[in-house]
Amino acid sequence: MSLQHSVAGSGLADVLERILDKGIVVAGDISVSLVGVELLTIRLRLVVASVDRALEMGIRWWEADAALTGRTEKLVAENAALAARVEKLEGMLAGGRA
Repeated sequence: MSLQHSVAGSGLADVLERILDKGIVVAGDISVSLVGVELLTIRLRLVVASVDRALEMGIRWWEADAALTGRTEKLVAENAALAARVEKLEGMLAGGRA
């Protein structure tokens, strides 16, 4: 019985290794309409691949994600500074000092 589990486990491991090596893309759209009026559209795109394969395909989203790169605090500070500048400029415009 344990032999069957190990064979099934290695089969699953082989499939997973092949998927990660080659990559797989799943794409689909879901639309909800009522009386011919589209109320909701959900577009799903899923790519399953190893990091090496993703890099070969040009997928690098994790390199720019602030939450994953530890740049969250820097971006929050930059956003606050920009908001202050916009507020100051809007105040100057409202006061007639353009």
